[in-house]
Amino acid sequence: MTVHQTELHVEAAFGLRGRVALVVGGYGAIGTSISQALANAGATLIVAGRSGAAANALATQLREEGWAAEGAALDACDVAAAREQVASIVQRHGSLDILVNCLGFNKEQKLLEVTEEAFDEVYSKTLRPAMFLSQAVAAQQVAGNRGGSHIHLLSVRSQLGFRGRGYSAFCAAKGGLAVLLRQQATELAPFGITVNGVAPGAVRTRKNDKALEDPETFRRAVADIPLGRLASPADVAGAVHFLASQQARFVTGQILYVDGGLTASA
Repeated sequence: MTVHQTELHVEAAFGLRGRVALVVGGYGAIGTSISQALANAGATLIVAGRSGAAANALATQLREEGWAAEGAALDACDVAAAREQVASIVQRHGSLDILVNCLGFNKEQKLLEVTEEAFDEVYSKTLRPAMFLSQAVAAQQVAGNRGGSHIHLLSVRSQLGFRGRGYSAFCAAKGGLAVLLRQQATELAPFGITVNGVAPGAVRTRKNDKALEDPETFRRAVADIPLGRLASPADVAGAVHFLASQQARFVTGQILYVDGGLTASA
């Protein structure tokens, strides 16, 4: 096989040309890498989130690099707005093949200090929008009879508690999403729609990069990770790209842990 033939084979296996992808929360540290990965694979990309300015800025950057992208302001906690945005995308582009949900919110409180207001806020900004985003996209995909894929960004905290930290609300919301996506996968499988999750451990981003320059802070952060480092946003984006590609067409109801072996060794 020639180099050219190999490139064509890889493009056919992992390319996303002709597919329309919506990345909600697609301009954050991890969301940006996911948006870039899907756009670079050839998808027509819609970057969405509460900040229309941030979404449009990233979309403009991707267009300047030669990719098909647009930004959209979307408060995914507003179910009516989410349904309207999804319907608009399908009307403009003819389909919506890939949903990537990067939403998540945490308000850290120790168990004995958790308030009803904080718990409800974490739930309403994490689990609830995931449910109704998937519902809106699935309704369009079922009607279009083209199949599709949904990928939800989870956390290792959807499986593991966090010793010494107040993560009751966050673990409950992400753990609920881990079960929810399995149920959605079961219900949507007859329509050729896959639903999966990507669960990173700690990810090194601009927010924590300065702190991790301290050797002792870094040592503690990676102490329980067999690979000896934190994930990068690109590591997470690679997992999402795989699940969105044709290589994962028989993978559904699964959670891919991008954690350097943390959950394998805990």
